[in-house]
Order: sequence, then C-alpha cells, then structure tokens
Amino acid sequence: MPKPGRYPRPSPALQAALTAAEQDVLLFDLAGIRRQYHDLLRELPGVDVRFALKACPVDEVLATLAGAGAGFDAAGPGEIAQALRTGVPVERVHFGNTVKSDRAIAEAYALGVRDFATDSLADVTAIARHAPGARVFCRLATAGTGALWGLSQKFGCSPADAVEVMAVARASGLVPAGLSVHVGSQQMTAEAWRDAFDALSDVLLALAARGIHPDHVNLGGGLPALGYLNRRGEPLEPPMEKMFTVIREGMQRITTASAAPLGFRLEPGRYLVADHGAIRSQVVRLSVRQQLDGERQAWLYLSCGKFNGLYEMDQLQYRLEFPGHPAGPRVPAVVAGPTCDSDDAYAHRDGPVQVPTAAASGDPVWIHSCGAYATSYTTLGFNGFAPLPVAFVDGG
Repeated sequence: MPKPGRYPRPSPALQAALTAAEQDVLLFDLAGIRRQYHDLLRELPGVDVRFALKACPVDEVLATLAGAGAGFDAAGPGEIAQALRTGVPVERVHFGNTVKSDRAIAEAYALGVRDFATDSLADVTAIARHAPGARVFCRLATAGTGALWGLSQKFGCSPADAVEVMAVARASGLVPAGLSVHVGSQQMTAEAWRDAFDALSDVLLALAARGIHPDHVNLGGGLPALGYLNRRGEPLEPPMEKMFTVIREGMQRITTASAAPLGFRLEPGRYLVADHGAIRSQVVRLSVRQQLDGERQAWLYLSCGKFNGLYEMDQLQYRLEFPGHPAGPRVPAVVAGPTCDSDDAYAHRDGPVQVPTAAASGDPVWIHSCGAYATSYTTLGFNGFAPLPVAFVDGG
C-alpha cells in the first residue's frame, strides 16, 4: 500500500462532500482547480494558458478557469461555442485540432476564431479557402516516449514538412504565426520536454532562413497529474521540479536565439483538473471465484466503471479509499465496473488491487483523481447505467 502523504490529499471541502454523499456522484473542487492554475503560472510566469477543453467539458469548471484568466484549446466548433459561453474573449480561443473538415473550419471562422493548428499542406489549403487571413501554428511530431499516451502517430509532421507547411501558409495569404508540440499525455519525464525544445529550435532556425518569424510557440499539454498509482499500487512521482526547470530553460534558450519576439502558450488538461475531482462510488459485490486456470480470484465490482467515469482504467490505476474500512485485512482483487462487458475491468495484466476483505455491497468507495476525462468519455447510458451526476465544492 502507498505511504500516506505521497499523493495529493483531497481538500477539506472535497473530503466533506465525499463524506456527506449518500449516492454516487462525481465531485469537482473548483477552488482546487483555481489554485492549480495559479500555481502553474507561478512556475511558468508569462505563459498564455489555454485549457484543453476536452479534458473536462463541464461548464462550471470552464467558467472557473476563464474567471482565473485561462483561455481555451478547442477541438471543434462545439467546443469553441462552449468556451465562448464562459465569456472568454474569442482571441483567447484557438482551434487546436489538426484534423478538421472544411465545414468545421468555416464554422470556427464564423464564430470569430482566427488561430488554427495545422500539420499538413491539405489542411493549410482548406484553412486558406475557408478562413482567409487566419493565423496558423504548425504542430511538430514528437516521439511521446515516457508518456502514458504517446500521441506520436495521428498528429504532427516532420521538421522538413513543418517548414514547407509554414511557407505555403504564407504564400496562401495566411499568417505563419507559430509552432506547437505535444510531448504525450501524462508525460513522466523531463527529457521529453528537452527533446521538444531541440526540435523547435531547429525548425525556428530553418524558418528564419526563409524569412518566416513565428510570434509564438505552443508547448501543448502533457503535464502530469500527481494522484494516480502505478500498477504496483504505489504513487506516481513525476519529476515536476525538473520538468518545470527544463521548460523554463528551453523557453529562455529559443527566445534568446529568436530574431523576433516570441511568446509561449501551454495547453494543460489533466494537470489542472485531474487531482481536483473525485467519485463517490459504492461496492456492488466482493466475490471470490475459481478461474479456469484453477486459481481462486477475488473480484471487487463497483457501481462506477469504464463507461460512466473510469474510461482510462486500462492505462491508469486510480487510488481507491474505503472510508468504512480504514484498517483491517486486505485481499488482492480485480477491480471491475458494473456492466456486462468484460472490458469493464482492470488489473488483469499487472496484478490485483488490495481491497478490504470486509467490503460489502453498498459500502462507499472514494475514487480519487478523477477530474480529467471522467465526463468526456462517459456513455449516454451503456447497459442501462446512467452517467454520474456532477456536483461542485468551492472553498474560495
């Protein structure tokens, strides 16, 4: 079991809400999200933070971030419209998806968006046609090494392609305004950031040789949440101090080398919200069955699973807390959701989770660090299990 104090603890307000909840609910600590945003700005002063809306498309969360000063990274017209409903200026919203139809480009342009991500000549041609005069920033491909989700295949182009994309953008009447990277979601190494800055530096030099001087670099997402566990049930310990040091040094390095003023954007998602959300779930059943290999295996079935809040359970191990059983004997169990789908379970490959042997149907279970993607991936009611209701605490 993890040692106490090595992972983020819920705030008193979130703890009280979990304690008071009598039914399943997804809780967000708005004050915690606000603090996380300001902590990020203290680490990276002057950076323009654009929250990756896909991580938590919840109006109250978005309004909290907008009120704190954040802009938004949106993946399509629907997210753009949701971002604008917070009252954020449209200049602080960009279309960050490199995959977009002609219609989506035109709709975003009609909503007032003028900053578009790109990574291909075909996309640049479409932007020039449907968003004339717009600003584009070209996404460089990264290896994604060290991240839980590398994001290394679908998005981004090579350095050589990036130079060509930006040159064609300029020739097409667009503004070649920036470069972007994404080091992979839940990135666990500082080296990934160092490699990204090396690539950015090379492309900026190549662009300068063609007389193209971007005005900003978008460092994307990837900053990790702290509250997940590894497959051995131990707290993850990403080297946050080293990461921020590498990012600050990289920003200084390419700013010094740039012939024109250079600003920086960041698109954090889970880093801002994951550790400030929690689910009050409950035990459906703790059972022991003999498997086909002859071994007896305990299974803990929860009322919340892959399809209504824990979609990322294949890659993440969430920290479970059993408030009715703070001590006592434990049994290694596979944790699973309530549906009739065999994918609605985890710990098959990497070992079971230690759960109280006394756990009984109806006992509350608190699932921590669920603030990212819990609502994004929830189905409308697979197998008859409805999405979790959402509630909020705000300690100021």
